[in-house]
Amino acid sequence: MSLPAEIYAVADVRKIDHAAINDAGISGYALMTRAAQAALDAVRAEFPQAKRWQIVCGSGNNGGDGYVLARLAALQGIGVSVLTLADPESLSGDAATACVDFAAEGGVLANFEGTLDDEADLLVDALLGSGIERDVAGRYAEVVEAMNVHPAPVLALDIPSGLNADSGAVMGIAVRADLTVTFVGLKGGLFLDTGPEYTGRLLFAGLDIPQECYAGKFAAMRRIGSDIVHSALPPRKRNSHKGDFGHVLVVGGGPGMPGAVRLCGEAALRSGAGLVSIATHPAHAAFIPANRPELMCVGAATAKDLAPLLERATVVALGPGLGTSDWSQALLDAVLQSGLPLVVDADALTLLAATDERRDDWILTPHPGEAARLLDSSSSEIQADRSGSLAKLRQKYGGTIILKGSGSLVSSHDGPDWLCSAGNPGMASPGMGDVLTGIAVAMRAQGLAPERAAVAAVEIHAQAGDAAAAAGQRGLLASDLLQELRVWVNG
Repeated sequence: MSLPAEIYAVADVRKIDHAAINDAGISGYALMTRAAQAALDAVRAEFPQAKRWQIVCGSGNNGGDGYVLARLAALQGIGVSVLTLADPESLSGDAATACVDFAAEGGVLANFEGTLDDEADLLVDALLGSGIERDVAGRYAEVVEAMNVHPAPVLALDIPSGLNADSGAVMGIAVRADLTVTFVGLKGGLFLDTGPEYTGRLLFAGLDIPQECYAGKFAAMRRIGSDIVHSALPPRKRNSHKGDFGHVLVVGGGPGMPGAVRLCGEAALRSGAGLVSIATHPAHAAFIPANRPELMCVGAATAKDLAPLLERATVVALGPGLGTSDWSQALLDAVLQSGLPLVVDADALTLLAATDERRDDWILTPHPGEAARLLDSSSSEIQADRSGSLAKLRQKYGGTIILKGSGSLVSSHDGPDWLCSAGNPGMASPGMGDVLTGIAVAMRAQGLAPERAAVAAVEIHAQAGDAAAAAGQRGLLASDLLQELRVWVNG
């Protein structure tokens, strides 16, 4: 049940399912049975002590999966009760067959009357599946609310009911699952927006559908895996020297903001950059190397002070703590005129939004608020369509875009966009973006092309964040990631 890389739109998952039935000759009921068996195996492994299950079924094939699961669980001696929100006589197709087979084995179902079994030690959501197109309402909303306040863990079949399977938006109300077993293909809504919050632990079952059924169905996104990092950063040659791994220049750190450039610069060093220089406001130029002597720091009172630094640099990280003053604008203009490869973040993105600048070789790293400024939009609009927003950013500004957030996205030039499924809520803290920028600029300094550098950086950042959060997510600091970076760039 390891997760595949490809993430599909719901419409294409349906096409794959259709091809399995019509081209590969696998009956819909056989697929339903395989799905139920996969869910049963997952629950027995995840919740082995659960002996009293209550399965709540809707009217479609998701409900059919629930009926088959109820029958298979009962055959293994599990106490199963089934509640339905649909008259069994109204069911059709494979769902009707599944209900009849459950009843034929002695299964009993009852209508949902507003309450769940207080003694159930597992609830199963087989209500709506991935086909929801409008807000959950009426009795369906009532049962979702009841499931969410029940103390038992919840298994969602395919996707938590009420969660938009493409966008991850909550359609009025959604089941908060502890475990989701999804079938046939991964859906974007499991990873985007609030999806991970409702999905819980995610497992995948391909149902033994032949690979040819996936032909011609193009993934909407692809998950970033650790193999990307391993291939991007092979072992170094024994006779390597620091000049082989680039010279990073970090430009930022306006008055009172030395921390951002310090975090960015140290992250670049920890991620393997050969040399790192920092151009910052003269007020704290001496402070940074006093605390991290490996960083070379120069006070830049004017843009002219950047000239010798730009001559030596391989790649520039522009923006951490830069501010939006006239001094900030002058430094940004000087860096843009240099023609050097760039990773642009933070305040530099705010300044960039007022220009028509477009480049093919830079990496932009906006969070939703910064993306909204770049697109003259709002954060809520960005979050409502993260994939669409990513496409608009790349169309307007060129280069490679990292749209940060839960399920960070990276634009692609020659295939589906990339999605990072690692990371944790503890990383919503100050300075995390500065660390990501430092990793990305280090990847570029070591010779990686922009897209590959961005993809590797996002994964390293997320994995380091997960490692740093092992002792708890609350209170996680950006600087906590710095010691973890060496593990992930040498894995």
